[in-house]
This record gives sequence, structure tokens and C-alpha cells, in this order.
Amino acid sequence: MDKRIKKSKKAIEEALISLIAENDFEDITINSIAERADVNRGTIYLHYKDKFDLLEQCIEREIQELLIYCLPKGSGSYPSKTTLLQIFKYLEEHSFIYHTLNKGVPTFRNKLLTVMKEGLREQLQLNGINQNMNKEILIQFWSSAIIGVIEWWITQLMPYPVEEITEHLWTLLERNQIILK
Repeated sequence: MDKRIKKSKKAIEEALISLIAENDFEDITINSIAERADVNRGTIYLHYKDKFDLLEQCIEREIQELLIYCLPKGSGSYPSKTTLLQIFKYLEEHSFIYHTLNKGVPTFRNKLLTVMKEGLREQLQLNGINQNMNKEILIQFWSSAIIGVIEWWITQLMPYPVEEITEHLWTLLERNQIILK
């Protein structure tokens, strides 16, 4: 991709994030995004259909960056305590973006939930205390619980250090045989 295009898209996405931090998404206009990004309205429409497409692409990019950073190729996609720690560290380092996207943008939470459900669907084995459970109900329950803990941690401005929140969440997953040892 051309450097100018990358620079424009980055400026547009950063403008959107900063505007979401200050306003409700519904109140944000293409004009306000263009003004904040210091680009022409036409430049936005070259890359995005509308503000909803811009938000969708921004969310998709953020989630992909999180997954690439925390689940590098060849590491296997099954979660480990180290992977969970990496996720919390990444979220802490990018807290402004995740806090902002989580604030009043249900699309972001829904995307995270979908990614979590897909991961659990691939990994979850019904054995031990979970052997007689309905797999879909278990996936829904645990994906909602895990995303809920992450969401709470972000919205409460990370009241516990990454090591402590990781330890607690990992212990819960182990106790309920959601992870394999």
C-alpha cells in the first residue's frame, strides 16, 4: 500500500477514535472526522463507504493486531497462561483505543465476543466436569464471562496489574476445566 494512503487512513482512524472518546458515535459526522484528520471528505470516501464502514474497519484492524501480537503464527491457537498475560499487556499498552472503542460502541464488544466464541468452539473439549454439558451453552457462557472480565478491567481503568488479573482469570479457567493443563 502506498505510504500516502497508509498515512491518510491512519489519520482518519485516529480522528475517529479521538472523536469517539469525546462524543457519542451517532453525533460524529464525516465532516468532523475529515476536519480532525486534516483531510478532505472525499479522501474518507475513497477508503470507506461511510462512518459505519470506517468504524467496522477500524475495529477489525484493532482486533487483528491484537490477535497477531498475542497469537503469533506457529504458536498454536490454544490459550496458555503466557498468551493470556500477553493479551492483558497488549490491552494495557493500547488502553486508550480499547477503552474508547468499548465505550458506547457495541460493535466492538460483539466482534471480540465472536472471536472468543470461535476460539472456544475450536478448543473446547467436553470432558471432566463439563462432559455432559451442551457445548454451545458452555461456549456462550465462557466467552461472555471472559469478555466481561476484560471489559470490566478496561472500563474500571485496569484496577489490578496484568499479572494479577491474568492469574485470577487463568485460575477460573483451570478450575472449570475450560483449559487443558
